[in-house]
Amino acid sequence: MKDTLAKTARRDFIKKSSLGILGLSMAPSLFAEARANGRLRTAHIGLGSMGMADLDAISSHQLVDVVALCDVDSDALAKAKALHPNAKTFADYREMLKEMKSGIDAVIVSTPDHTHAPASMMAMKMDKPVYCQKPLTHHVSEARAMKKLAEKKNLVTQMGIQVHSFYDYKLATLLIQSGIIGKVHTVRAWSPKNWGYDGPAPSGSDPVPANLNWNLWQGTAPERPYKDGYYHPGNWRKILDYGCGTLGDMGVHIFDTPYNALELDVPRTIVNECRQPTGFGFPEHNTVTYEFPQTNYTAETLKWVWYDGIGAPAAHEDLKLPNNEELPDQGAMFMGETGRLLLPHFQQLPRLIVDGKYKEMDIEKFNLGAPVKDYDSESKKHYHQFVDACLGKDECSAPFSYSARLTETILLGVIAGRFPNQTLHWDSKKARFSEKEANQFLDGKYRKF
Repeated sequence: MKDTLAKTARRDFIKKSSLGILGLSMAPSLFAEARANGRLRTAHIGLGSMGMADLDAISSHQLVDVVALCDVDSDALAKAKALHPNAKTFADYREMLKEMKSGIDAVIVSTPDHTHAPASMMAMKMDKPVYCQKPLTHHVSEARAMKKLAEKKNLVTQMGIQVHSFYDYKLATLLIQSGIIGKVHTVRAWSPKNWGYDGPAPSGSDPVPANLNWNLWQGTAPERPYKDGYYHPGNWRKILDYGCGTLGDMGVHIFDTPYNALELDVPRTIVNECRQPTGFGFPEHNTVTYEFPQTNYTAETLKWVWYDGIGAPAAHEDLKLPNNEELPDQGAMFMGETGRLLLPHFQQLPRLIVDGKYKEMDIEKFNLGAPVKDYDSESKKHYHQFVDACLGKDECSAPFSYSARLTETILLGVIAGRFPNQTLHWDSKKARFSEKEANQFLDGKYRKF
């Protein structure tokens, strides 16, 4: 009986966890070339802190050859070049893709959010598989366009949500779908990180550092003068023109497992309790409430509440833990018909709470093996899965067919921050809000640069 349950769990997990585009369905020319020599030639766009982590993880696969590196910061580019001396280097991703078109098999995009879609779309139009960091895009319209193009061209794609492949998140998905707490009616998720800025836009300008091509860094975003400490290298997530706030950073990771486990699509309504918009930075504190239509694993309506900013989450009865324990710093709580499931972020096992007490769970039946808490080995799985999918040996678990919907959900909450305390109604079929004034933020005008 246990073996049957294990097989069923594995089969259901593969079927239901949004495992996407088969490696065998990739563009025929790439498939033939990659399989012919058994190796994958990668090009990397963006080599900052996350870009270097992506480069390290992708290149750790024994069948990868890094052949091209691109960054607008010459210092970052030099550090990457030192690790991969045979790779060609570029400051402009457009020049790299045009020049190296026939010499690369896959593209890794690790730039600030506003450049994700422009770089990825250009690569996909050239029939290149793409691994793109989260959130997938800066605008809702871009997420839909990337999903559509990837499906049209049958490309292998993966969004960079490494924890999607972690043991504890896989386990939580199986637990929820096994009905361990019955139908879920509410999810509360939180992060105390502050990728917001409540101050005014800076005035004046500072000299652009010699190592930085400021025009290329801005890319398609509106042009503005350079100011030390506001944009490059570390604070762009706080600014409307470049990032997506805390929700677009940590929210993608923490939303991912509940979103996947509950088989959600996009929400019907969104409201963000936050300060009035300034037109420059994201709010430092957000409480975003989504309502989703029913799925096989939810009540008639699913309520989802996101808290971010210093001190998050707000106190709530749903978040009280047994023995007066403190909540994990970041995480999510599922509320169901028969109990609650706490999912810390990250590399901590989910915990079942029934009638105010922790309950033991039988996890052996899912046949996932022993829990793994080694970040380095766990995080590489997601990257290696992409490489293997490009070589026709695996499938990607966070393809754009899945991650575009997750990103759209996140970005709808970001847009709601421009209309504090106002409920926005989303029509998924039309890809429009009922509130016409909100539709202007679904896309953005690309600057020529």
